Amino acid sequence: MTRIALMGTGRIGTHHARTIAEEIEGLDLVLLADPLAPQLESLAAELGVPTTARDPLDATTADVDAVVITSPAAVHVELIEACARAGKHIFTEKPLALSVPDAERAAAAARRAGVVLQVGFNRRFAEAWATAAAAVHNGAIGAVQRLSSLTRDPGPFTADPARIAPATIFNETLIHDFDTLNWLNAGSEPVEVYAVADALIRPDARSSGFRDSAVVTIRYDNGAIATAEASFCAMYGYDLRGEVLGSAGMVQMGEPASSGARLFTAAGKSVTTAGTDTSRYHAAYRGEFDAFARAVAGEDVDYPTADDGLRAQRIAAAAIVSAEQNRPVTIQEVSK
Repeated sequence: MTRIALMGTGRIGTHHARTIAEEIEGLDLVLLADPLAPQLESLAAELGVPTTARDPLDATTADVDAVVITSPAAVHVELIEACARAGKHIFTEKPLALSVPDAERAAAAARRAGVVLQVGFNRRFAEAWATAAAAVHNGAIGAVQRLSSLTRDPGPFTADPARIAPATIFNETLIHDFDTLNWLNAGSEPVEVYAVADALIRPDARSSGFRDSAVVTIRYDNGAIATAEASFCAMYGYDLRGEVLGSAGMVQMGEPASSGARLFTAAGKSVTTAGTDTSRYHAAYRGEFDAFARAVAGEDVDYPTADDGLRAQRIAAAAIVSAEQNRPVTIQEVSK
């Protein structure tokens, strides 16, 4: 049994803690750490976690084999480096870091320590996406020509734009899509990025640099062209979709509907679209922690690695520059 600590008990951290404690074989959650969360002690009591800490770095000296980092993205690299030095295996929520140099630091720290460093790109563990990727990788649709991936968060958008970093839509939302596109187009590397972003949901915050809507075009070295799209507000619910077009066919995944039921009345046809990331993709979150447990136990299992996180970070960095300067940006330019 792998003894594990979790750092950060916000919304997603609380979901992950419950998933690990209640559903994942091979992981024993023994420490919760969060410097601010008022619910830290009550969550620990609910889940039967014996130890809590206000300093996340307490996990580096605790009797644990691995850590889960669900703290704010700005501190990911610091925590990854500290935990790697302590010999702890690491699962970190996306992104790996907020810049290419910091992502390189995180990847290098895990490599030097010889520990597992898995990035929380849970879309790889969603059934439709995994099935689609297998079809693409097995050649079922021929040579890859076009790819698309979109993320639309459920509305209404109620967050304070002043509390959201300007590049968040690239670093923390579209980062999922960037990894998905890289994964689907396996064996090829992104070479050039062009991005457009704006504040369409909260135009009053545009002057501060806030961006809530974006479209990114990515060219790959095998000739394929990909598009990634994100919005902070889809009033119909959480929406993840993707498509790959090849020389011999096409594969699609995801749909806005959150239920397979279709209601037909005199008013017409209706479907249920309500839902959130944790309600609609809980099985994918569970799948990524099952993979982490197996990887830490020494099994040969596929999971999103630090190198995958770094590749996605390079696209994000190129997209940020592109959107700011209204020009295509090469991956080489942001990798210097």
